[in-house]
Amino acid sequence: MSTEKLQAAKSTVRELYAAFDAADDNDLADVLTRHTSPDYFWRGMHPFYEQEGAQAAVDVFWLPLRRSFTSLQRREDVFIAGCNDVDGGETIWVANMGHMMGLFDVDWLGIPATNRMAFLRYAEFHRVDGDRVAESAFFCDVISVMQQAGHYPLPPQTGAAFLHPGPRTHDGILLDAQPVEEGEQTMALVNQMIADLSALNIGDDHDCPPEYLARTWHDDMIWYGPAGIGAAYTIPRYQEQHQYPFRRHIKDKTYNGHVARFAEGHYAGFFGWANLTNTPSGGFLGLPGTDVKADMRVVDIYRRDGDKLAENWVFIDFLHYLNMQGLDILGRLRELRRLD
Repeated sequence: MSTEKLQAAKSTVRELYAAFDAADDNDLADVLTRHTSPDYFWRGMHPFYEQEGAQAAVDVFWLPLRRSFTSLQRREDVFIAGCNDVDGGETIWVANMGHMMGLFDVDWLGIPATNRMAFLRYAEFHRVDGDRVAESAFFCDVISVMQQAGHYPLPPQTGAAFLHPGPRTHDGILLDAQPVEEGEQTMALVNQMIADLSALNIGDDHDCPPEYLARTWHDDMIWYGPAGIGAAYTIPRYQEQHQYPFRRHIKDKTYNGHVARFAEGHYAGFFGWANLTNTPSGGFLGLPGTDVKADMRVVDIYRRDGDKLAENWVFIDFLHYLNMQGLDILGRLRELRRLD
């Protein structure tokens, strides 16, 4: 597909963002309707789920968010477009990642307001059809907002907790066309990494050596994981703080595939609905096993440096995953606040 079509898709999304982010609350649905197709479909993490039409997406997610986080800003770190590797390049997708920042002035999802700045990590995907957005998926880290408000619903995490930065190279917002061959190289590397992980899932080796990951990752890679796991730096620390706990304490791993997976320049991203189905056997996230199969809806954004991956930003819908196992984190917070 031509770079002209990718650039046109980017322009469609940039125009949507410019109009939507500047709109008054009462105009949000009208603005989103003008920039989306009549059969617009929106996906969101728990408790937002799937919504049909612009009005529903605004009512369920955007309007409550805007009313809770006043003076809301979209602070972007990555913006890319590409042809979907999942469907052979038939569809065009645009991805955007960063933080929504605002003044947390009104309770949100039962999380108590702080009257201070708060940051909501997000990754957003749009399928563009012609000059309209036909489909969107919005992933965000609700648990990180809980932590910022002083509530820690999970046991201490294995990785580091902080405000995740954007790319080390500060070049993730690709407004201009990128060389096609760079995107192809990035996509091939991500697909190789996925194949390597899939091979591990077939076998019983839960503690693969660092050299195995070094086939596709730089030794000083950075993995920015979701709240509940945290971030890790270098292959050995990533394995110690995420990969080994994940592999040792989860069984029956089934890979379900992706809805969209694409690359542009040195960046790539994908999401699934759900990517993985597995059973927690005890220990993952510091929680007991449940023997209940649950779905992981996951986003990965990557930066390639040369012939290996250097940075990875990850979102996992833990609220949905744990809710399937009988742990309603938001419901428990509401109950605790009622008892105070």
